[in-house]
Amino acid sequence: MAENSNTNKMDTFHRQKKKEEMKKQLISFALMIGFTLIAFGLVASGSLDSMFLIPILLILAVIQVGFQFYYFMHMKDKGHEMPSLMIYGGVFAASLTLAALLVITWW
Repeated sequence: MAENSNTNKMDTFHRQKKKEEMKKQLISFALMIGFTLIAFGLVASGSLDSMFLIPILLILAVIQVGFQFYYFMHMKDKGHEMPSLMIYGGVFAASLTLAALLVITWW
């Protein structure tokens, strides 16, 4: 009888955990849609100079990539250290390549 009670508590705990995870994913999805609409609105309005518009768009893009990595690719969860390491390594290699190309182009 005690095992059944313990199992019910675990099921309730897992259901609550999944509910919280789904809530966080829906909030981050809504934020990403909002950022996308802001970006489209800024470009469509044409009110900002491209010197100001491009950095704003890049910042919005970096924020969206962060949301996708941590919430939709589950990089915040335990047990995902190796995929996280590979993605961070790829980002580092890509940024190093871009930096090298910029130095070569401007030199």
